[in-house]
Amino acid sequence: MRTRGANGVGRFSVDIEVANNDDLALVRRGLLKPDQVRRETVPAIVDSGAAMLVLPQALVKRLGLPLGGAVKVRYADGRGAQRQAKGVFLKLLGRDTTLPALVEPKRKTALIGAIVLEALDLLVDCTHQRVVPRDPRGAIYEIE
Repeated sequence: MRTRGANGVGRFSVDIEVANNDDLALVRRGLLKPDQVRRETVPAIVDSGAAMLVLPQALVKRLGLPLGGAVKVRYADGRGAQRQAKGVFLKLLGRDTTLPALVEPKRKTALIGAIVLEALDLLVDCTHQRVVPRDPRGAIYEIE
């Protein structure tokens, strides 16, 4: 993980790997070679005040991600919009998950919100502008 510097309180940049989850499913079935999976390592802003994973539309197109249904979003300034969402494979600090991503047409970098951090069991260290595992031995998920 590379940290790039502060963009505001609770916001900093890390590199993440994203991949076409449909391609990965084809690899598991033996229908696609692993080196044919569309994947990229991209900069992402960690924003502890955001909720979801947001990907730039250009990245979604390069990865060949199929678009999902429209969902309502609300920006920090109160504006609302509808954006499409689709599942994507994401890897950060050696941990990976598949989760929905919102597609933002004019965005240049990915955005990592609280749901992504929770799914990977990562904590935000604002003092050192980094994300860290809650437990370095592996993710621990609390259930009832």
